[in-house]
Amino acid sequence: MVSSRHEAAHRIFQERPELLAPVFRILDVPLPKEAAVEVLTPDATEIRPLERRVDSVLRVDPPDGGGFLLAIEAQGRPDPDKAVSWAYYLAFLKAKHKRPALLLVVCQDKSTADWAAGPFRLGLGDWTALSVHPLVLGPGNVPVILDPEEAAQDLTLATFSALTHGSHRDAPAILKALARAMGTADPESVSYYSELLEIGLEGFPAKDTWRNEMSVGTYFPGRGTLIEETFLKGKAEGQTEERALAVLRVLEKRGVAIPAEAHDRITACTDLDALGRWLDRAVTVSQTEELFAEDD
Repeated sequence: MVSSRHEAAHRIFQERPELLAPVFRILDVPLPKEAAVEVLTPDATEIRPLERRVDSVLRVDPPDGGGFLLAIEAQGRPDPDKAVSWAYYLAFLKAKHKRPALLLVVCQDKSTADWAAGPFRLGLGDWTALSVHPLVLGPGNVPVILDPEEAAQDLTLATFSALTHGSHRDAPAILKALARAMGTADPESVSYYSELLEIGLEGFPAKDTWRNEMSVGTYFPGRGTLIEETFLKGKAEGQTEERALAVLRVLEKRGVAIPAEAHDRITACTDLDALGRWLDRAVTVSQTEELFAEDD
């Protein structure tokens, strides 16, 4: 899983490459239909020198040929040294892989996005030897999604929109719509997008909004959320482990500390009814001791 706001901004393209289609439409850049997307990882020997510098590299291969490489950079602030670095990335990719390369810069604030659009000219005086023209995604061109139904149609784009607009005045409404949209998503997707947003919104007040949405607004019965799905699966299959994990997950998402003794008691419990009560209480307790208060 991603470990920082910077990483969240570009790793979503690695782990959800289907995001490229709507993103390229936003940028008005044609993307071949049914193109295969491959992540070039640090484990590939031939690109190891590059991966120490560029955030993500994707190889896009249309079925009829004519593929290209996409270097993706998450940029948090203007940096005068980036023009040289970005020129190097593109030249390296072209020389190494013998195919065209594009640079996509992802920003979470408008001033950085405006700066990142360039163009960046390298040369001497008025003579331009090389010019870099990045594609840029930021608050100015990524759509604000406020409709839960629209968000549900493309959770990946909706999540990316929420990440991009983390400092937007409408961030609470964006996150509320997304939380409602997740009520119809599969548990794996809910888990992934929830954690990605919690990390990607680090440093923004919107993070607290998101944690509140996930700890209160999305755990109600009938919403089809991760916790509810886990609970029902445990009940149907008679598996106490699923319920225990659900209890722990709710507590973790709400930021409630789980001492080792409480963790062991929850995971060791084989009483489905007790675990069910603890899961209900986990939504509101402020300390794990309150889970067991009425049972002791």
